[in-house]
Amino acid sequence: MEIYLICLAVALVGGLMLSRLTKLLHLPAVTAYLIAGLLLGPFCLGAFKVPGLGFNSLAQVETLSIVTQTALGFIAFTIGNEFRLSQLKATGATAITVGILQAVITTVLVDIVLIGLHLCFPHIISLPCAITLGAIASATAPAATLMVVRQYKADGPLTRLLLLVVAIDDAVGLLLFSVSFGIATALSNGQVSVLAVVVEPIIEILLSLLLGSAMGWLLNWVEQFFHSRSKRMTISVAFVMLTVGLSMMKFQIGPVHCGFSLLLVCMMTGTIFCNICSTSEELMSRVDGWTTPLNILFFVISGAELDLQVLASPVTILVGVIYILARSAGKYCGANLSCRLTHEPKPIVDHLGITLLPQAGVALGMALTAASLPDGALARNVVLFAVLVYELVGPTLTKRSLTAVGEIRPEGRTSARTLNPSENGQS
Repeated sequence: MEIYLICLAVALVGGLMLSRLTKLLHLPAVTAYLIAGLLLGPFCLGAFKVPGLGFNSLAQVETLSIVTQTALGFIAFTIGNEFRLSQLKATGATAITVGILQAVITTVLVDIVLIGLHLCFPHIISLPCAITLGAIASATAPAATLMVVRQYKADGPLTRLLLLVVAIDDAVGLLLFSVSFGIATALSNGQVSVLAVVVEPIIEILLSLLLGSAMGWLLNWVEQFFHSRSKRMTISVAFVMLTVGLSMMKFQIGPVHCGFSLLLVCMMTGTIFCNICSTSEELMSRVDGWTTPLNILFFVISGAELDLQVLASPVTILVGVIYILARSAGKYCGANLSCRLTHEPKPIVDHLGITLLPQAGVALGMALTAASLPDGALARNVVLFAVLVYELVGPTLTKRSLTAVGEIRPEGRTSARTLNPSENGQS
């Protein structure tokens, strides 16, 4: 246990120290945390097997998944706070249209490219693998996007639309992946399961929305029994943790396998809570401050989880490069087209697609499921390779796009080391 505590402490300090370097290079702090994870991971410092100096194996990193899952829950809860009725009335229809269209266009484009690769070189990639990767391509990482927005205090039409689209993207991606994976399994086994392709994905989304709504209402009710700010913040943190735990549960009703989407559940909890609690904004700001170290650990551990062994396979790199190029084109063209259809201003049309490039946790979760296919190892490795590239490049591209449209303020040199006025008077 003491080794894990030392590892977490080293991860926090390492991530923070590296962020000072990336600030000099005008890179987002998210990039620093991911690189710190790579350096502390089992393929760099961890390879020396010195206890406490980095993560010695991927198995050791995986034991800390409770930290990353909890952090992802808080991130989703925060994004749910963007779904305020006042904002939904202004951009809700646009966000839904863009969120659905860009995901579907990305999946279709990646499917076309990879199926074409299969037809030309069937020994490189199978048809089930190509179809599955197309659906995984629709997923966007909400964590990296939110961290960039927070770090630079970005605000404006593009930022607000981006956060809504990223949230909607999860539900759309879940449906696309479930249908595509069902088809891919059917092609591999020679039989189609209507339960797996249609029924179970819809049940998962409905159950997630139901549980999230219930937890949002319950949180608001319990909050009313406390008046101290610190106690209300504590109960909010406890409820998000409880929601994350409940969303990990799986059960079976007859032949139907039931489960929840952690992101959807926590987003819905945040959405309901922010719309019925009059003091939700003040509470959210306090919760955000509490979760800062947790978010840093999320990205450092995510960096340590990246398996650099995938770089040793020429086939993985070839398919990975094609996947990255096709997905990037799909996200950009899909967002561009959908924004034109909804008559968005030119800055949003030109830059929204670029901000949707980051890909991480959700895609990795889908890739683990896809690993059960006969050619699933290739799908998993391609996604690992793509995540490695997207997570290191994506946050910087997001920052540049938000800066280009004027929604990121110039960074100041403010310091937390300010003297108390009374102390200043005594000195």
